Amino acid sequence: MTTLTPENSLSARRSASFILAKKNPPIDKTEWNSFFDENGQLVRTRDYICINILERGLHPSIRTEAWKFLTGYYSWQSSWEERLTVDSTRRRNYEALCQVYEKIQPLLENLHQNFIETRNNIACDIQKLYDKDVLGNVLVDKKKLEKILLLSYVCNTQAEYQKGFHDMVMIFQLMVEHEHETFWLFQFFLQKTEHSCVLNIGVSKNLDVLSDLVSFLDPSFAEHLKGKGTGAVQSLFPWFCLCFQRVFKSFDDVWRLWEVLLTGKPCRNFQVLVAYSMLQMVREQALLESMSGDAILLACNNLIDLDAEELISAGCLVYAELMQSEVPQPLKDFFL
Repeated sequence: MTTLTPENSLSARRSASFILAKKNPPIDKTEWNSFFDENGQLVRTRDYICINILERGLHPSIRTEAWKFLTGYYSWQSSWEERLTVDSTRRRNYEALCQVYEKIQPLLENLHQNFIETRNNIACDIQKLYDKDVLGNVLVDKKKLEKILLLSYVCNTQAEYQKGFHDMVMIFQLMVEHEHETFWLFQFFLQKTEHSCVLNIGVSKNLDVLSDLVSFLDPSFAEHLKGKGTGAVQSLFPWFCLCFQRVFKSFDDVWRLWEVLLTGKPCRNFQVLVAYSMLQMVREQALLESMSGDAILLACNNLIDLDAEELISAGCLVYAELMQSEVPQPLKDFFL
């Protein structure tokens, strides 16, 4: 067992204060610009900025630029001039990848059955994608989206294509202007979040830790899940695969949670604390009605139109509770 350290205690208190304090306005362009000197070098610490993003969020006007720092697209130590060079290099590298892909595509088609199957799956998923707003205006370019997904599949050997990636890449395409930015931000997002949304890497680990977290913080609910809800927690993998995208009522809510995940605040792997908070939303009903695993799963799937701020606050409260307990070493290692 591991006791609370002074550093964790401070982080836990800040998380609790985030819940209790009246929320200040999001960081806007004027304030964001004040974080840099005349050469574009940071005059505030990365930790200061990330804590403010956790507590307040980002105004849409500066979200794209801020996310380039949060994902690692830009270095926090870079200047304006260095970032211009990075943008140019990212664009050229993306164009080079596209050229290589065009050259090897016939070879992939002839020698790799998985490539043909994956390409068909991507095309099918994109066709199902609703790409217009309520007024009928086109939101995304499906052809560019398909190209980015195929290139990601070929280049990223760690994260094979899975259903839901088309939704995730669309979120990035809605945020940025250029094709190469969409591609690189998606790649860096996967890396920064430790591939937590990838089935064969992070999702199963998230689910196992979620089960352990329920057992540690809520033994009575864990006992119910064990007795009548066998497999209920393991069936919640869509939450992680889609990074909770479909539980929110707006894209703004999705961006809000994702930017918190990118900060690493209040802890690593915050997505599991979010999932725990969502599972707690069905707890009372599950225990009162002695719900089966299938019924619990259905209740969880019916959690939609959630508010990101409320969910982030709930996750921070869970973190504060966790850090005030004697935390088992495996949980401590996962979150800290």
